[in-house]
Amino acid sequence: MLSFFKKKKIIPHIILNGVIGNVGKFRQGIDFSSQEEIIKKAFSLKKSPAVAISINSPGGSPVQSHLIHDLIKSQAIKNKKKVIVFAEDVAASGGYLIACAGDEIYANQSSIVGSIGVIYSSFGFKDLIKKIGVQRRVYTAGKNKSTLDPFLEEKNEDIERLKNIQIDLHKDFIDVVEKSRSSKLKKDSGIELFSGEFWSGRKAKELGLIDDIGNPEKVLKEKFGEKIIIKKFEKTKGWLAKKLSNEINTNQIINALEERSIWQRYGF
Repeated sequence: MLSFFKKKKIIPHIILNGVIGNVGKFRQGIDFSSQEEIIKKAFSLKKSPAVAISINSPGGSPVQSHLIHDLIKSQAIKNKKKVIVFAEDVAASGGYLIACAGDEIYANQSSIVGSIGVIYSSFGFKDLIKKIGVQRRVYTAGKNKSTLDPFLEEKNEDIERLKNIQIDLHKDFIDVVEKSRSSKLKKDSGIELFSGEFWSGRKAKELGLIDDIGNPEKVLKEKFGEKIIIKKFEKTKGWLAKKLSNEINTNQIINALEERSIWQRYGF
């Protein structure tokens, strides 16, 4: 019986689902520390010809996106594995950046793909605290330490400084996409690929952002045979985290609303 399974091709299938980065202490998300061991285990399967990765993410932290992307690339080189990525509902922003670690990218025709840009969002409470009679007292060592304080008036120099940082981050994102997709991108389509816009999977194929339409089981069986075993690798939620996540508090509500707002940019 053991020899029977040894002859089977096993394709590791990593599942990455959620907002990228810190989404609350006991909420599911994608970050480097929780995914590192899972990714390394998947790539360590000696006889597998490739590693599949499914991504369902609207993005999040640029740093965590880059760290996971770079880990996948380094593990692929180290273990001499081909990487095949599948976009599920959404592979946008940082989710698409991670997808660019793949040698090939597939999506459903209705997937949301792209959003190659950088966003910062916040609230301004200056008029609110004035209305309710609250005074804001801030003391800093370093004149820029209170940059973009939501309880103070916005300063033009703060906004300019933030925009310059965003330009740097956007350039880094574009470099990753261009290096990954190289000649596959349809830059002569008349559509600006790096504007932050996002598209359906069908349109993303036309633009060269993905290679084709397809789901993991169908594509992997076409490439490696009908008798392959697809073995899932994904982060599990422990008993304690499940229990504590059921206890509702203010921070959890805020985290949930923030996470929801990220998904809703793409209609989910």
